[in-house]
Amino acid sequence: MRSAITVSLVPQAKGGPFVFWNGLSDACRQAAALGYDAIEIFPPSASALDVKAVHALVTENCLSVAAVGTGGGWVVEKLTLTHVDAAVRQRAREFIGSIIDVAGELGAPAIIGSMQGRWEGPVTREQALDWLGEALVELGARAARHGVVLLYEPLNRYETNLFNRLGDTAGWLRERGIQNVRILADLFHMNIEEADSAAALREAGELVGHVHFADSHRRAIGLGQTNIAPIMAALRAIGYAGYLSAEIFPLPDPPTAAAQTIQSFRRAVALT
Repeated sequence: MRSAITVSLVPQAKGGPFVFWNGLSDACRQAAALGYDAIEIFPPSASALDVKAVHALVTENCLSVAAVGTGGGWVVEKLTLTHVDAAVRQRAREFIGSIIDVAGELGAPAIIGSMQGRWEGPVTREQALDWLGEALVELGARAARHGVVLLYEPLNRYETNLFNRLGDTAGWLRERGIQNVRILADLFHMNIEEADSAAALREAGELVGHVHFADSHRRAIGLGQTNIAPIMAALRAIGYAGYLSAEIFPLPDPPTAAAQTIQSFRRAVALT
């Protein structure tokens, strides 16, 4: 398993769960100094990322790009894949598709989290899931053309009413036969929704494609109540070899949060 840490380039998301906020150069420098393997980027749009410049930065710092988030489409433009307005849904697909293309050039998957939206008003759950499924098929195929997967993240009940648990998500993806889409397992959301996070990871199995490494209160692992040992055992049991990425609040400050996370990561991967 490999370590990653988040950097936000979205001013409107200030105060959100991202460790670094002062640009990619600063994030890469600090991540490299601490011994991280990769950064996870939260951009306002695809056009905000210069692929050549990003590639040069991560190469210079001996890093990779773990993933690229699409949540800027929600934060900045309020776009979702399950919006009642077909024009908004199409714009959401186009926004995510452009992120997929940029991420793919960097050898990284894109993440669909907040842009999944929710069912409400005239939109039934069944209709919302049909729209979501159609979008994931299309966007998963687009990611496949770059040789990467697409990551879909179940969120807690306060952020979406589509999927909150890993097992339900995995069952739906399998039932629909949706290809090239993997689950992002966020330990913070799982702390709210899962009765047993380790069991949930085992249930999702091979569909787990990325992990957000966050403690129970969305601070760095080791500062909250999460028991990481059974989670690491479950990840090993399902053959997970991807990133543990710190999507956490930068508390008490970014350097401390980053240092605490890499220390916790090293202890976690050393567990037998």
